[in-house]
Amino acid sequence: MIKFNTLAIAMAVILGLVLIGSNPVIAQTITISDGPLAEENLLVNPEGAAQSGDIHDVDTWITKWYGPDGNYTENGGFGTSAPIDLMSEGTGGKITDVSLSTIDGLLMTQDVDVEWGDAHGGTRGWTVYEIDPNSGDNMNRDGPANNFDLYGVLVIDSPEDMTSTMSPAHDDHAQIWINGEKWYNNSQWTGNAKKVQFNIEVSLKKGANVLVYRCGEGGGSAYFNLHFDDATHAAATIYPKDATDKASFFDEIAPITAVEATGKLTTTWADIKRK
Repeated sequence: MIKFNTLAIAMAVILGLVLIGSNPVIAQTITISDGPLAEENLLVNPEGAAQSGDIHDVDTWITKWYGPDGNYTENGGFGTSAPIDLMSEGTGGKITDVSLSTIDGLLMTQDVDVEWGDAHGGTRGWTVYEIDPNSGDNMNRDGPANNFDLYGVLVIDSPEDMTSTMSPAHDDHAQIWINGEKWYNNSQWTGNAKKVQFNIEVSLKKGANVLVYRCGEGGGSAYFNLHFDDATHAAATIYPKDATDKASFFDEIAPITAVEATGKLTTTWADIKRK
């Protein structure tokens, strides 16, 4: 019996060492399920992770985005720019970071350009752009490599009300809004273009859901990536899909945004302010 206990202890120690040595196969990504963020936590990082996380080697990383046709440049570092509503600054308050993530705000981009001034990239129109999820510099978009902010917009057509899980990777400061509410804030870079620190459970409504992903970059690598759980990718359609520019983007989302724009289902900026 003594020999058996000694052997068992030895085996347990060896197993423990093996598990420690094979750390990458142990799930380290943290799931956040208490969103959206409360007003006092809009710029507070989630607890835990800090460079831990898992490499997500999946083929569902989103490659097409709608957004300004260039980045906000010379942001003073992402720590300086993050609290500033750059969308409001560039549109005279017509569109804000929050309202851009609503149907009403998104539709306004058909007619409202973003005027950030010569010091920050100039006037930006709106377009569809494509990124390489494998690249650690997919945010640069032929512009400055350091000190800028990027905006990416998606429309997610959900067949029903559902809870979905989104998985972002980013360098540096990521902020994500859906349907007028902020669901994610994290100023810590995740460590790799496909490395995820947090899975975030979000609520999607039946029909069109607008997601805004803003990422602020300081120096070094500059990437932003996003994918959802397999069930969401199987059930929902994510736009831009086939679109290559602003006109074709609005053509392909017209069937789902026309109903929303009547006010039957949409969350408006006024609704948000009343909450």
